[in-house]
Amino acid sequence: MPDGPLDVRRTLMPLRRGGGDPTFRITPDGTVWRASRTPEGPGTLRLTGSPAAVEGTAWGPGGKWLLDAMPALLGAEDDPTAFVPRHRVVHAAHRRHPGLRLTRTGLVLESLIPSVLEQKVTTIEAYRAWRLLVLKHGEAAPGVQGSDAPRGMRVMPAPREWARVPSWDWRGAGVDNKRASTVLRAVRVGARLDTLAARSAEDASALLQTLPGIGPWTAAETLQRSHGAPDAVTVGDLHLPHHIGYALTGERRSDDETMLRLLAPYDGQRHRATRLILLASPPPPRQAPRLGPPAHR
Repeated sequence: MPDGPLDVRRTLMPLRRGGGDPTFRITPDGTVWRASRTPEGPGTLRLTGSPAAVEGTAWGPGGKWLLDAMPALLGAEDDPTAFVPRHRVVHAAHRRHPGLRLTRTGLVLESLIPSVLEQKVTTIEAYRAWRLLVLKHGEAAPGVQGSDAPRGMRVMPAPREWARVPSWDWRGAGVDNKRASTVLRAVRVGARLDTLAARSAEDASALLQTLPGIGPWTAAETLQRSHGAPDAVTVGDLHLPHHIGYALTGERRSDDETMLRLLAPYDGQRHRATRLILLASPPPPRQAPRLGPPAHR
């Protein structure tokens, strides 16, 4: 397990795609449940205990793989001591959240597919698409029947099952042809994508972006989770530059160039700085109503 403080919930929350995510649940007693498709097959991981002594229990063909990967999942390969706050708001967040670690799942495809679904749509739309597709085309999480696991947990579909999703189910989930096609291209090389977990974040990012439909935004969102990449800053996001700019300068409007300039003092740790800013500072006040998800037939 990681040395020093550990906030299990905040460390793992980037892996949850909305409150209805069937692959990730946190029960009222603080137990974390995670259903994954590992290189060894589907598996379910339950994390219990205190931050000082987290206990893992796993089921399914991928259970042993999940237990072996549990230290990295909880941030054992992360080095928060390399981070030096340079702004008052970042310093306050760093002090307030000493147990924040950067998770590393080691599962590239699992992180990539929901990131593709999040391209150029609202978070609500993306989370809905992930939930509907996993519920309909995934499989029951191993070992949860008859246990105290939350009901309805599912493992995401295997690559061959993603390839069989009919066009009307993509449309019903609100996924346009461009994003669906990107997912289908990714699952055709799914096993090779997961080997990128052994490569550096820089190499993995470059290789991911050779796939049509995957650019810097999607690569960064993927590697933040699969690699625990501390410098994988998300460029091309609609809201993030405004949030960072408002937190560090008070200006309501910003862009990627300004965001990267403000984050330059954290070179090598820009993703960690971003996580802390998002935890500590509210976004700029809205100047227009929130967009609602469109209706899908």
